Amino acid sequence: MKGLIIFLLVVAAFIYLNNSSLFTKVKDEAPLLLAHRGMSQTFPMEGIASDTCTAKGIYEPEHPFLENTIPSMKAAFEAGADIVEFDIHPTKDGQFAVFHDWTLECRTNGEGVTRDHTMAELKQLDIGYGYTADNGQTYPFRGKGVGLMPSLEEVLSFFPEESFLIHIKSDDPEEGIQLAQFLSKLPNEHLKQLTVYGGDQPIQSLKEKLPELRVMSMATLKSCMIPYISVGWTGYIPSACYHTQIHIPENYAPWMWGWPDKFINRLGNVGTRVILVAGDGGWSEGFDTPEDMRRLPSRYSGGVWTNRVDIIAPLLQD
Repeated sequence: MKGLIIFLLVVAAFIYLNNSSLFTKVKDEAPLLLAHRGMSQTFPMEGIASDTCTAKGIYEPEHPFLENTIPSMKAAFEAGADIVEFDIHPTKDGQFAVFHDWTLECRTNGEGVTRDHTMAELKQLDIGYGYTADNGQTYPFRGKGVGLMPSLEEVLSFFPEESFLIHIKSDDPEEGIQLAQFLSKLPNEHLKQLTVYGGDQPIQSLKEKLPELRVMSMATLKSCMIPYISVGWTGYIPSACYHTQIHIPENYAPWMWGWPDKFINRLGNVGTRVILVAGDGGWSEGFDTPEDMRRLPSRYSGGVWTNRVDIIAPLLQD
């Protein structure tokens, strides 16, 4: 019995020391900032559902930028973003439009499913048409968004050296194949700056065509994190955790072996980024206020998901 107790104490000590961040070397760097949709108009997260038109209830605008546009991306990088996230849809003429919504009625003066239009047709729309902060009494961006919906080709040509997280909005495997055909034409150095996430099926077909590309889906997250939770206490990193991106809601992050510093270092050593998402990660909650940033672990060196890079970046520069 005494021998068993000693053995259990030794195992407990090993697990603690092997996963403690107390003696872990931390990079003397500010957290990586991932700007969701670039510089965008934000809105209250309370009561949001999958069919909510968030343009109908934005906060009073504090800047002139509209999400998923080249000006908003440029402003986000200039504000201090390391990575900008944007959304894509295939178009009727074989291109990819950079736009969030599955349909056009919420944000634009157009109608119908986004992917049922050509890129030229989408370029004619006013993407600022539907935004209002006062229940429709005024529409401060009407007339200011005509022609601002970019194609994926335009974005990547304008920013050849910047890092992006590209969001596939469907679960169609053919979309992954189409995106692979487009991205395969880019130089290797440009491809290294990109990560793509989305539905399991398009991400799988994309990865099969471009195995060197960093991707993420619910399936890739589970294939990494479930084995890690089982055996990560030993320091072992499952092969599914190599060269990918991990988004972890802050409510669950403390349960990861080695959180925060040792976990981030372990994943970083196999080419994987760790991005912390606010709350439980249900609706793209970000670290958007000074109060949010105070919840980060001391000396945190991983990535941070934010909807307000203009507010958060200056806090890290102080």
